Amino acid sequence: MLASPWSARRKPLAEINVVPYIDVMLVLLVIFMVTAPLLTQGVVVDLPQASAEALPQQSLPPLVVTVDARGGLYLEQEATPVSAEALAVRVTALLRVQPQRPVLVRGDKAARYEQVLQAMALLKRVGVAKVGLMTQEGSGAT
Repeated sequence: MLASPWSARRKPLAEINVVPYIDVMLVLLVIFMVTAPLLTQGVVVDLPQASAEALPQQSLPPLVVTVDARGGLYLEQEATPVSAEALAVRVTALLRVQPQRPVLVRGDKAARYEQVLQAMALLKRVGVAKVGLMTQEGSGAT
């Protein structure tokens, strides 16, 4: 069998086509850019305004307990409310690992005063030494 003149000149193609990989990478980049801000939102609450001194920067991020307008309790950035018992168990476990971690309560300004105080009392019962309240920076009441 005779070899064709084209087979001698033809070399195998050793390049990888990276265009599809770049397309996938750009799509993933856009997806991560859109979803990243949504992951840190947590529960939306309308914080009361007050003029207060900001806390000093600490190495440990604070443990945040949120009380929404209907009295639901949330831990950190979670979107689903937890019961008081579940909150107590989880806060106890988190503080057992990091006992010096500061604890803050984010209470919606439409929440009843009693609901915010019950959350603070619950935190005191599980052994939190200091409980802080989060506010929105503003002029506050005069």
